[in-house]
Amino acid sequence: MTAYRAIFISDVHLGTRGCRADLLVGFLGKHQCETLYLVGDILDGWRLQRGWHWPSSHNTVIQCILEKARQGTRVVFIPGNHDEVMRRFPGIHFGGIEVRDHDEFISAKGMRYFVTHGDQFDTVIVNAKWLAYFGDRAYSALIWLNPKINSVRGLWSRKYWSLSKWAKHQVKQAVNFIGKFEETLSEDARQRGYDGVICGHIHHAAIRQIGDIHYVNTGDWVESCTAIVEDDNGDLRLIDWESRNNRLRLLEKRQKRRKRADTKTTVNQ
Repeated sequence: MTAYRAIFISDVHLGTRGCRADLLVGFLGKHQCETLYLVGDILDGWRLQRGWHWPSSHNTVIQCILEKARQGTRVVFIPGNHDEVMRRFPGIHFGGIEVRDHDEFISAKGMRYFVTHGDQFDTVIVNAKWLAYFGDRAYSALIWLNPKINSVRGLWSRKYWSLSKWAKHQVKQAVNFIGKFEETLSEDARQRGYDGVICGHIHHAAIRQIGDIHYVNTGDWVESCTAIVEDDNGDLRLIDWESRNNRLRLLEKRQKRRKRADTKTTVNQ
C-alpha cells in the first residue's frame, strides 16, 4: 500500500460503458491518502438519464471510496457537469464525503491551489449546452467502439489503444480548445490569487507551468486512467495507472514463465 498526502481523481463517469472501473478499484486498493479529492464527473448523470448501466464494478468503486472515508480519509467531492445535480448540496456530507462547489488545497510546500472541475470555463458548456450533449453522444459512440477494436488488437498482444483519444489528437480545433481551456483557467486562478489550479473535465492529464501558475489536470478513468498524487514533500506527480498496471502484468507473466521453466529444469534433472 503506497501512502500519499493527497490524491486527485476526476472524470470516472460511473454509469457508462467506457468507465474503466476495474482499473480504478485496483488503484484505490493499492493507494491511501490523508485527503482524496473527487474532482467532478465521478457519476455520469447524462448517460444514466438515457439508459441504466451499472455493473458490479461501479458499485465496488463507490464502496472503496466510502470505505476510505470510514477509515479516516477526508474525501472531498467537487461535482462536474455530468454530476451537476450534486451542486445543489454544497457543504453537505454524504457517508463521510463532503460536497463542495470548489475548494482550496494547500500543498506541503505552502502552495495554494484552486480546485475545480473546470466546466465553468468551457465555452461550449456555458453557451451551447445542447452542443455539449451532442458531443457527449458522439464521444460515447467512440468509447463503444474501443473494446471492439481492442479485442482484435488483443489477438496480436497489442496494448490498450484509445480511439477517442486518438481522434481528439488528430483534430486541430480540439488541440486549440485544450490550450485555450488551460490558459483561461490559469488566468482565473491568477486573478483569485492562487499559485496553481487543479482541475479535470477535458480528459487531458497534465502538469505544467503556465506563466506563474502551476496548471494540473487529473485526466480521466475512461481513456487514460490517470491520477494526481502529492507526496509528503509537497511534490505533485502524475500517475498513469494503466501503463503501470500493464507493466506489472507483463512482469507477472515473465515471473510465471521463469517459474515454469525452473520447474521443468528441476524435473529434468
